[in-house]
Amino acid sequence: MTKKAILQRGLLFIPVFFGITLLSFGLLYIAPSDPVSIRLSAGGAAADPQIVAQMRAEMGLDAPFLVQYGRWLLRFLQGDMGTSYITDLPVAASFWKALPYTLRMAGSAIALTLLISLPIGIGVAACRNSRIDYAARILTFIMNATPSFIVAIVLMFLFSYRLGWIPVLAAATPIGMILPSAALALVMSSRYIRQIRAAALDELQKDYIVGLRARGISERTILFRNVLKNIMVIVITLTGISVGSLLGGTVIIETIFNWPGIGSLIMTAISNRDYPVIQAVVVWMALAFFLVNLLADLSYRYFNPKIKEL
Repeated sequence: MTKKAILQRGLLFIPVFFGITLLSFGLLYIAPSDPVSIRLSAGGAAADPQIVAQMRAEMGLDAPFLVQYGRWLLRFLQGDMGTSYITDLPVAASFWKALPYTLRMAGSAIALTLLISLPIGIGVAACRNSRIDYAARILTFIMNATPSFIVAIVLMFLFSYRLGWIPVLAAATPIGMILPSAALALVMSSRYIRQIRAAALDELQKDYIVGLRARGISERTILFRNVLKNIMVIVITLTGISVGSLLGGTVIIETIFNWPGIGSLIMTAISNRDYPVIQAVVVWMALAFFLVNLLADLSYRYFNPKIKEL
């Protein structure tokens, strides 16, 4: 990808960013719950009309919609994500506190997924229509249809309750990252294996594979040096989609394992109708998807020099 293409992609993100922020702010603006009522109920105060009017003026809620949106967007671009309606603390502090947990879990889940799916996907493609291939296809089909929270509960039952190897609630320690990462990786690996197998089978049918075998190059070298490199575009695409989703927080997994990441943060915000937190997380997810997709596009050319422009 050239510098011009990168610049075009960056400029394209500007209207997308404004569209997402406008849409999210608008949906929360027309929500039935009033932010003043939420703050008063959280503080245990009675909804006195004078107090309500005073708070609406202090929060700027008496201004027209576009004025409210413009004020919020200007503060957001300056790093001010607003103040929580429930805790009355800056949203940015809560967000930056939760973000490292999500980044660690997303990174470990992706790394484990690739370690599982790449060798298995290429391996079953090499022994097509064998018993191993059929078993892998059946198993990945079942795992792909299994919700991640079911896998998480099974892992917790086995390794925490039955074996006692990992504490049930260990989010504050490195060992607490094992089970949530494994639950995510097992489900994602089933999807990766099927895609990698299909791409590898298509690659193995090409003429250059016959030429490599005729030259006496080992099957292992062909699979993990030639085939793997040529299917990396598909692997990068899958990884980009998964990373974008994981950076937005995996609500169910983080809730089950009491993992204090972005998913838990937005789940709590939705339950309490804490609109500033919800808006901050929505914008973060949009930014995360953009950055991940841009990095994926940049890496395409490294593995496939034929790709000039994306």
